[in-house]
Amino acid sequence: MHIEKAAKKSLGARTEDELMKYILQTPVEPGQKIPNEFELAEMFGVGRSTIREAVKGLVSRGILEVRRGSGTYVISTNSFTEDPLGLANIGDKYKMALDLFEVRLMIEPEITALACQNTSRDDQKKLKRLCDETERLYRGGHNHISKDIEFHAFIARCSRNQVAERLLPVINTAVYTFASLTHRLLIEETLGTHRAITDAILRRDAVGAKYAMTMHLTYNRQTIIQLLDERKARERHRTTP
Repeated sequence: MHIEKAAKKSLGARTEDELMKYILQTPVEPGQKIPNEFELAEMFGVGRSTIREAVKGLVSRGILEVRRGSGTYVISTNSFTEDPLGLANIGDKYKMALDLFEVRLMIEPEITALACQNTSRDDQKKLKRLCDETERLYRGGHNHISKDIEFHAFIARCSRNQVAERLLPVINTAVYTFASLTHRLLIEETLGTHRAITDAILRRDAVGAKYAMTMHLTYNRQTIIQLLDERKARERHRTTP
């Protein structure tokens, strides 16, 4: 079960793919524990640090949950890797995250404005519930990624635009890529702008919703730029004699 070398993906990313495949094919059902770090390292022929990186990736995608003193458990097998654009093959996740935010800034604020016009009363209730549930999970230190993705996906569905709904894999990929790179850096900004987006949609305030979404995405984009700058500084430091 050793992992073949592929030029475009890091060893950690390839191991993450193999671990996901193992979970689906074994199968390991939600609620069940996966083998420990040492066993997985033996299974995939990699080091334990690579296993930790792979597990962290699946935690950010809402697949795994690490329970201190107990082990690592599968909490969902609904992987958000529907990937018609081949985004998973892009090796530089930071650059991909930045590019994704540029695309989202072009389209998602307008999708949110459309949702204001086309959302039903039942839709509004569900959107508020999703916003509340995401905040509860985030503040409680639980895995919130799948609920965050559901929140953004539901806004796209509320637009009642069939093409917008087809763009969901792009939005989903962007949300879990950002979460895996930032690890809860923007909790207050995320929750505050989620609430502003929700409140504006409930008021059918298309302008307010559009700019709340723009602010939400801009906060996230700035964080990725900061992380990219820090990475460049570390690389310069390593190459300086």
